[in-house]
Amino acid sequence: MRDLAVIGDRRTCALVTTLGSIVWYCPDRFDSPSLFAALLDPQHGGSWSLNLPDATFTNRYYFEDSGVLETAIATANGELKVLDWMPIGEQTPQGICRRFSEAPTDFTVVLQPAPDYARRSPNVQFADDRSLANVVKVDGGGYLYASHPLTISKQTFQSVGLQVHFTIPQGETGWAVLLNQPLPLPTQQTVDDWLTSTLERWRLLARHGAYHGCYQDQVAASVRALRLLTFEETGGIVAAATTSLPEAIGAERNYDYRYVWLRDAGMVVSALIRAERDGLEARQFLDFVCGYDRCSSNNLPLAPVAAVDGKAVPNEVTLNLAGYCNSRPVRFGNRAKSQLQLDALGNVLLVGSLIYSHFETDEHWSIVEAVANYLAEHWREPDHGIWEEETKAQYTVGKVLAACGLMHIAEFARSDAQAQRWRSTEQDIRRFVAEQCLTSGGAYAAFAGSEAVDVSAALFPIWGYAAADAPEMVATMDVLEREYAIAHLYRRHLVEADSQQEGAFLAGTLWVAQYWVARGDLQRTRAILDAALVYANDVGLFAEEADPHTSQMLGNFPQTFVHAAFIDAVIDLNAALEKAK
Repeated sequence: MRDLAVIGDRRTCALVTTLGSIVWYCPDRFDSPSLFAALLDPQHGGSWSLNLPDATFTNRYYFEDSGVLETAIATANGELKVLDWMPIGEQTPQGICRRFSEAPTDFTVVLQPAPDYARRSPNVQFADDRSLANVVKVDGGGYLYASHPLTISKQTFQSVGLQVHFTIPQGETGWAVLLNQPLPLPTQQTVDDWLTSTLERWRLLARHGAYHGCYQDQVAASVRALRLLTFEETGGIVAAATTSLPEAIGAERNYDYRYVWLRDAGMVVSALIRAERDGLEARQFLDFVCGYDRCSSNNLPLAPVAAVDGKAVPNEVTLNLAGYCNSRPVRFGNRAKSQLQLDALGNVLLVGSLIYSHFETDEHWSIVEAVANYLAEHWREPDHGIWEEETKAQYTVGKVLAACGLMHIAEFARSDAQAQRWRSTEQDIRRFVAEQCLTSGGAYAAFAGSEAVDVSAALFPIWGYAAADAPEMVATMDVLEREYAIAHLYRRHLVEADSQQEGAFLAGTLWVAQYWVARGDLQRTRAILDAALVYANDVGLFAEEADPHTSQMLGNFPQTFVHAAFIDAVIDLNAALEKAK
């Protein structure tokens, strides 16, 4: 997973390896069926690769603050540079563009489509005019155009069946584009113009950036990750680009994260507000949260997760793919869409209060108000918790985030009676937590009656529920350090699985870093940040989890929750450092 980078057009994205293979791509939008899924099944999943003799990775980087990626690959005869991007901007098509520098040796570019998660054989054929040997129609992917004549061949040793390839001779440059729609045959100049438009669009996005300080380059990489995983049309930010990358190799906790979670909203919006000049993308996320279909079988004011167009997430389906490192099942869809998650609804109120206080507005008040009223009426119910357990319980984090949400949104209530009701409910929740949700040692329990704790408690001071040095917080952090930490990385607590079998949870690790800023221990904060950064790859992308024993990245990739948590922790640290000067 470390060798993956992301290119995207703020509708969908593709994952590119260090040797220039595109191993994951869902045309049209993030949660569409895949065309390339070699990431989840190297033999049958489909890819767009380079057959380059004796190739070794040299380096790669993104142009400026864009999603345009250049990869340098060494051979015995010299270096090949591959420029990959997805066009975005005025008068650009949708798809993938690839540009190749002067070839150090003959090499072949090979496209092996596997449409609909490799559930059907591809139909690949030349354009109607057979004189156009540079144009092939690719089932499930659109139209492939190339600088050199294309060949279609059958690969009998693979179930993918058909491949399209072309050769770039030594000393020549080349390009290829896979587009969603038919166009007149592009020229090198056409492709270059699309690159120019794309870079200009990314420059406009970069102008929203405002952060300068410690870990500046790493924060910029995290902001890029959030932008790459934004569905621009609606403002929704998906949890990750992938589905079914395992939380533990060979285990079954493999889920589809290509959707938008309310649970992530507070952290993501906080990061965007603080890392941007104008908060435009943060407000667009609130637009999405409050604008999507209220699609829930449990009569919730908002479902905890939605598709990128704001509609209901598909029912969960198991796919016949081998799985990443043979980790199965492989799924699309997500059954969490019908769960009651109190923390997710509390996040909506946190997002509303952040936007309202920062921009002096009250947009989407009717939805925010409905969520607050729902929490005031239903907070006593057991829910599925922040980790979406099948087993319902009185999860402490859900109670606390409901209380925090009500506390903050009460500042914007339309009447004294409304504010009083929400504040009274907040106090009721606080009494419940104090009486039911503490361990025998006085720490915040993972759920009522439990002696375990969860790393989500590190958020409590961040959202203003408790002082960082409150006895309950001190006791909680002591247990986390003793039982859930290794090498400055922290596990979460799971009810239905042994979290010791999965990796450290990186978002939670970064919440702990942010907690220690509040405690004034900046040296410890830096140690935790540096430990987490070991598990960012060379282009600054985090997966969901990290295995401190094997150094593997685990879980879906890249994970926006982690990137947002990193931004928030660093900005808090930088503010503390500035204050200490």
